[in-house]
Parts: sequence; structure tokens; C-alpha cells
Amino acid sequence: MPSVPVDPCDPVEDPDDHDDDTAPAWEAGTHLPPDARRMGLTAHVPDGALLDFASRLDPTQRRHRVTAWIMLVVFGLPVVFALVRALQLF
Repeated sequence: MPSVPVDPCDPVEDPDDHDDDTAPAWEAGTHLPPDARRMGLTAHVPDGALLDFASRLDPTQRRHRVTAWIMLVVFGLPVVFALVRALQLF
């Protein structure tokens, strides 16, 4: 069986070969904005988990856009209902 020649200028990517101690990209909380981290939010608290989830959405993918619209409706609808109820009281 012939061996494949190895080109020293073409590095082979090894996912385990890294020098820093950064967390992997798939770990929760890696997509939080710096402002959220400064405020103490992590992926382990509800607000931080929601922010981390929302920041992972990719606007180029259709299902991510649909998910963002559903989230907007779910979180915006209670505000609309509260405003309608407040207007009914007056």
C-alpha cells in the first residue's frame, strides 16, 4: 500500500492540539457578550442562559430566524397583554 506524502507546509488540524486554556466552543456560556460577563451573568443563571442561547442564533439559517421570531412573540406577548389590560382599566 503506497503511503501518502506529507507536505510540511500543509498543517494537519488536530482538535486536541492547542496551547491555551480556553474552553471549547461547544461549552455553554462561551457566546456571552463581554458586558454580560462583566455583570456576572453566566450560562448557569436564567438570564445568562437565555442570552447565551440567543447569541448562538445564526441569522443566515432559516430555522434560527424562525426561532428568534417565536422567542420575540413569547417574550413580547405578555407585555402586550399587560398594556391592553391597563388600557381597559382606564
